[in-house]
Amino acid sequence: MKIIASGTFAAFLVATASAFVVHSPLKSSRLSAGLYDAASDDDTAAAADKKRVVVVGNGMVGQRFMENMLKLDAKDCQLTTFCEEPRAAYNRVKLTSYFETLDASDLSMTSEFDEDGRTVWYDENNVELLIGDKAVAIDPASKTVTGASGKTIPYDVCVMATGSYPFVPPIPGHKRPGVFVYRTIEDLESMLAYAKANNVKAAAVIGGGLLGLEAAKAVKDMGVTSHIIEFAPILMCRQIDQGGHDALVGKIESMGLKVHCNARTESMVGQDGSTDNDSDSPVSALRFSNEGWDDLPVEMVVVSCGIKPRDELARNTEGTIAIGERGGIVVDDHMQTSDPDVFAIGEIALHNNFIYGLIAPGYVMADVAAKHITNKLSAGTVSKEDLDQAAFTGADMSTKLKLLGCDVASFGVNQPAADDEDVQELVWNDPFTGVYRKLIFNKAGTKLRGGILVGDASDYATLHKLSVGYEGELGEDQQPSMLLPPPSVKTSGGAAAEEAISTDPAAQICSCNDVSRGAITDVIHDLGVEGATFAAVKKCSQAGTGCGGCEPQVKQILADELEKMGGALSNHLCEHFHYSRPELMALIRTDPDPESVNTFTKILAKHGAGGSGCEACKPAVGSILASLQNDIILNPENLALQDTNDRSLANMQRGGTYSVVPRVPGGELTPDQLIALGDVAKKYNLYSKVTGAQRVDLFGAAKHELPDIWEELGAAGFESGHAYGKALRTVKSCVGSTWCRYGVQDSVSFAIEVENRYKGIRSPHKMKSAVSGCVRECAEAQSKDFGMIATENGYNLYVGGNGGAHPVHAELLATDIDSDTVLKYLDRYIMYYILTADKLERTAVWQQKLPGGRNGGGPIEHLKEVIIEDSLGICEELDNRMSHLIETYHDEWAEVVKNPELRKQFKQFANTDDTIEKDEMIEFIDIRGQTRPADWPKDGQPQTMWTMPESDIFVNSQKSWVKVGTKANFSPNVGTPVLYGESQLAVFNNAMRGEWYCTQNMCPHKQAFVLSQGIVGDANNTPKVACPLHKKQFNLETGAQLDGGEEGLNILTFPVKLEGDDVFVELPAVPELDAILGTNGLRVQKSDCVDLAGDALKVPVRGRKPATALGAEKPPKKN
Repeated sequence: MKIIASGTFAAFLVATASAFVVHSPLKSSRLSAGLYDAASDDDTAAAADKKRVVVVGNGMVGQRFMENMLKLDAKDCQLTTFCEEPRAAYNRVKLTSYFETLDASDLSMTSEFDEDGRTVWYDENNVELLIGDKAVAIDPASKTVTGASGKTIPYDVCVMATGSYPFVPPIPGHKRPGVFVYRTIEDLESMLAYAKANNVKAAAVIGGGLLGLEAAKAVKDMGVTSHIIEFAPILMCRQIDQGGHDALVGKIESMGLKVHCNARTESMVGQDGSTDNDSDSPVSALRFSNEGWDDLPVEMVVVSCGIKPRDELARNTEGTIAIGERGGIVVDDHMQTSDPDVFAIGEIALHNNFIYGLIAPGYVMADVAAKHITNKLSAGTVSKEDLDQAAFTGADMSTKLKLLGCDVASFGVNQPAADDEDVQELVWNDPFTGVYRKLIFNKAGTKLRGGILVGDASDYATLHKLSVGYEGELGEDQQPSMLLPPPSVKTSGGAAAEEAISTDPAAQICSCNDVSRGAITDVIHDLGVEGATFAAVKKCSQAGTGCGGCEPQVKQILADELEKMGGALSNHLCEHFHYSRPELMALIRTDPDPESVNTFTKILAKHGAGGSGCEACKPAVGSILASLQNDIILNPENLALQDTNDRSLANMQRGGTYSVVPRVPGGELTPDQLIALGDVAKKYNLYSKVTGAQRVDLFGAAKHELPDIWEELGAAGFESGHAYGKALRTVKSCVGSTWCRYGVQDSVSFAIEVENRYKGIRSPHKMKSAVSGCVRECAEAQSKDFGMIATENGYNLYVGGNGGAHPVHAELLATDIDSDTVLKYLDRYIMYYILTADKLERTAVWQQKLPGGRNGGGPIEHLKEVIIEDSLGICEELDNRMSHLIETYHDEWAEVVKNPELRKQFKQFANTDDTIEKDEMIEFIDIRGQTRPADWPKDGQPQTMWTMPESDIFVNSQKSWVKVGTKANFSPNVGTPVLYGESQLAVFNNAMRGEWYCTQNMCPHKQAFVLSQGIVGDANNTPKVACPLHKKQFNLETGAQLDGGEEGLNILTFPVKLEGDDVFVELPAVPELDAILGTNGLRVQKSDCVDLAGDALKVPVRGRKPATALGAEKPPKKN
């Protein structure tokens, strides 16, 4: 008996199944307060046999310790870690880079965070992670650690890795709203939220050390003026001297930051004028005790004055765990405390009366502790030689950093004691380039003892190696006078030379993680040519995962090793073009014979490497041609190059429906246009939503409905909004001076002018813009690719910002310019971006990659030189190319509506005028008076990952050749859907290969009928189609998934033949094919109506007649 499970029965099945899940001790901690409450007897017994190591603190050092334990094969240990923060270990050294993406997963020490802040690493390695549970007590007598949740965990060995907390000086007013510390992701998010909510324009960072400068960069990245307040006479007084300070300050202040040294902060002043700790008035200024210093107006303060070890747990053990006089847990060379079963590592550990605040010493401590604990518990494999050498005897405090874009390094004896007589200094001080170098030798000049490098530290590795731990004397080619000049002056062009990377396998490349060149090389060879990506090498070797300073060397080693292995680190578009997009763009636009490169076929023949293209290169070349020629993208020679959205002039949404987004320049709509939008939405049952970009989106249109919808919208005065294209989306505006009492310019009119000027122009990625009518910035112009803020004298022009997944603050290109000048500069900026950016590269990323100005100042100065000063001599070309694009603008939907041939491309099926309604392919549900498609189930659940029968179920079927149309019905090099009974098929005319294919139209991943809309190409000469929804790729000949790994999806394929102009597909009888591919049997619906067993009879959708062979003609006799 075949039954479709009802909602009640389905719920019973789910409940019953979950009742039989055996929970491990690891996962049970999420379910109950007790450690073993949900564990089976077997699990409990197994856990009892293991030695438990409890790690208090899941920071970088604690995480490294656990990784080291696993590397030592400590299988007889159960690792448990208390994690106070709401997410697992992340890279605190790179905390400032959080503003680049606002995605915590980019900082993760293991893999992507889930919604609970966990990563799969912990489950995969059987590590118990107590997320969000702060350890509040340790009892050495009972050998337990208790968390804030009340959970008490027994241990055989406890490792204290609680790190430190920011030191906040007792300055009056330090508890006011607007005063923050800089330590965690939550700190950054709080700062960002406060700055936005309170319109913060200026902030002070108290502390000019390493952390203070990082905090200052974080403030700058918020778009806030940053003041650095330092008590000492110079910045970074532990690492550099006065000369280094002067060079560093010059670099910092050229970026718009302000430095105040010798500052004696007296109080943080509230908005109410108070200067004490009793008022909770938000901070408004810093007051100093320096004679003659005025108050510094700031709306936010970030305190970064150093750290204090978090040793409060040990302090409460009544002396069992010894504490240093000034804090920190006292440890020996094995990282063992006064309690033999408690170890301490990282910033909590006091070794020889010294706290190490850098990550590299912490990692050494983690390694030492792991070896001795493994040996102590007899839980893994540690050789006697390794154990004898496992001792922490201090650490090299040399460091190389890039602070606010400036190289800063110090190594060895960089600040000799006053009574040290064996010292001879050589100094290089170039105020024009901002490079300062001090090398410290012995009196005889035969040994390099240490040094300070600011502005150019590209030879740091060589100098560090000669200085630290080097017993020999300098060679003839290493004389002091030869070592002093920076590499930037040793090259004829003046650019900094890349330091030669040592070929010695023992040479240290990553100082944070102590990774040698040999270790990196071994990882690359283990991964192989195909697997050795930059990301994979970093993950497997740990090189580059600390401060990131060694990433260029790691990348160079990867390139060198890949070349030896017959591979290459490539920036090629794909296997069909061995060029990057900028390189291919240059070849095309400078070709002396433009007619030879005006189609994809010609470009592939002239500059390609064979094959017929793919989903990577076709849209890239299509974009290049559109940016240079501006022809109609749906013309026959361009159609096959378009990604799914461009091909349909609409964004494909879940379930294969499309969105309709008319252009609304400046957000301005007439009442009649609003009525027209409502009429269209009601007529076609479209979900309506006002967007954040000041226009209206209509969702849920079938592709074949689009021309009719746009015909009606066109009659109301609407044009295509290009929401589907890599082009200008919108120019947002406030009401400006036309209505607002604060407005100083007519921002609406200017926004409309700008949007109408650049509409339809194709670019490497989408572009967004805004115009604000005053400095109150209501249109958020500084978060756009280009934005204008009105002033009394005109506009300030900002470029290179964006919101979205990776927010970036735009930079100021020009001030107080009139509207004509704004347009002139924008013409050049946009065209320069179009000609030189990489594929799918936003303006912000592209801009950050540009070289700095000739006189310093970063990429924005380069842009000023190119766009305003015409330093490259290309402004005439930029102006002419932009003029061509503006003059050749055409409304793409208007072209379709008036052209019958273009309208045919939107027909649902080539072989019939019958249609299948959208709600017959995916269920639509009611939501607040409108409808939307039912949620997609997660991968692996019913209605996903459709699998075809293992055997050829049609092997015994009587098949016939069914005419599905004529050649003219099938555009070249794309797929076209046809209907056979209730089964949707896709026919592909691969004219570039002279081949035809037929497959099911349903992508098995999400059961969406969309494969015919995917890009056709090849991979290693295998013809393929890429599903438009998630780019899953299928072999058009065999149906096998080409990129699936363990997914192993497949699609059904059918033979195709041509007879004259007619196209035939060999198919089984309609009922047989419909039993497998019938549309209503594959309809995605809510989970309470799902056939869980997968064997229910397929029944027609309510209200639809049983299947018939729609559009099929009587087939000829089988040959």
